[in-house]
Amino acid sequence: MQTRTDAPTAAAIAAHRFGLGEASLATVGPDAAGWLLDQIGPADPQRGEGLPSGVEGLRRYADFIRQQRQAAVAAPGMAASAATSAAEAPPTPLRQAVLADVRARLLTASQSPRPFNERLALFWANHFTVSAAKGSVRGIVGAFEREAIRPHIAGNFATLLRAAVLHAGMLRYLDNDNSAGPDSTLVRRLARRPRAEGEPGPRITGLNENLAREVLELHTLGVAGGYTQADVSALAQVLTGWRLPLREWAETDSGPAEGRFDAAWHQPGNKTVLGKTYAAGPKALEQVLQDLSRHRATARFISTKLARHFVADEPSPALVARLAADFERTGGDLQSLYRTLVQSPEAWAPQPAKLKSPEEFAVSTARLLRVRETAFARLPDLAIGQMGQRVQGAPSPAGWPDRAEEWLGPDALWKRVEWATRVAALWGRQVDARALASASLGPRLQAHTLQQIERAADGPQALALLLLAPEFQRR
Repeated sequence: MQTRTDAPTAAAIAAHRFGLGEASLATVGPDAAGWLLDQIGPADPQRGEGLPSGVEGLRRYADFIRQQRQAAVAAPGMAASAATSAAEAPPTPLRQAVLADVRARLLTASQSPRPFNERLALFWANHFTVSAAKGSVRGIVGAFEREAIRPHIAGNFATLLRAAVLHAGMLRYLDNDNSAGPDSTLVRRLARRPRAEGEPGPRITGLNENLAREVLELHTLGVAGGYTQADVSALAQVLTGWRLPLREWAETDSGPAEGRFDAAWHQPGNKTVLGKTYAAGPKALEQVLQDLSRHRATARFISTKLARHFVADEPSPALVARLAADFERTGGDLQSLYRTLVQSPEAWAPQPAKLKSPEEFAVSTARLLRVRETAFARLPDLAIGQMGQRVQGAPSPAGWPDRAEEWLGPDALWKRVEWATRVAALWGRQVDARALASASLGPRLQAHTLQQIERAADGPQALALLLLAPEFQRR
């Protein structure tokens, strides 16, 4: 527990390992563990104006696609003119939604008085990845985080899992919206439809296993969780029918976007997942998700990821076992899980073991410099993408990696140097890097690092040295 370290060291650990960095450790106070425990709860509303709901995001994407199709059928001569006009025109509503989502995520993380709570929200958003790298979910990634993740990070894991799986963002990202049971009413009806001679058969999407596979592999049991391909197929059948009611939402201006069950797309008959049989219909998914949430493999998988994120790339077996035992004992009570993490002695080891991702690096820099909201208006993503991490744009459903080795390549390090140099050029003459280093890092600050900062030629160089110091790069 915290009592195994002195108060100044504990404050630095709380601020940088559990939180998102502070300009002054005085913010933490003498009771570092208490400061963290007081933050546990549902995430605060994101900061920002004009943040689209999931329904509004879907409508903006549909309007965007409609306009693209209209432009595609325009006369060739008009197409070139339209392209030029589009380049000069203000951002489309869809683009505005994307920028608003990114700005809100970073602005909230950079200014939140509950940084531990905010880091938990970011952790779960990465665990249940919905990425704008797939064009069809552009405009609803932020809504997915606001509607499915943030309200549930301090509840029960089963509730969080259900909210994430059934949100429009996840259903569309992993293609469940077009997954139909092979023997469903829809497929049978299309197969019986009369066709003229030579006319190709109806286009039937069929069963899609993407969401089922990721629920098992990435969201609950983990790759070593003991499921089989038959379990993936059976869960995919359970998921058939869960779709986006776009026609019902067409006249709705706002609101959460949770999928609804369409019996015509659902595969009839019982399904067996992990040895347990579930009846056909919408209730089966709720039952399967509950059972997956209570599975021992899920407890260990979630506990390992949480320990890896906050403590070490290779967390100690004792810490993982303690977290997993809490998860099983409480039935996935996330508040209890966080308390167990904070109260574990391994979490307070003085030596920093984690490397900040580019997003974490940028957010902690913004908190260090107390960057105002106007900065996000000019540069919504803080140029984080230039360091190799596109905000809300992970390359796969597995999310962004959480190990230092993934961010330590020569090119990645050079991009950090370039980013830090640009930031220092903008802010270095407005702050005292020496005072900031001592106030922010406290006992973590090594004497030789402070000496280098003090010997800097000017303010920008001093700030760059602080931002690139191992004590600031690590958490």
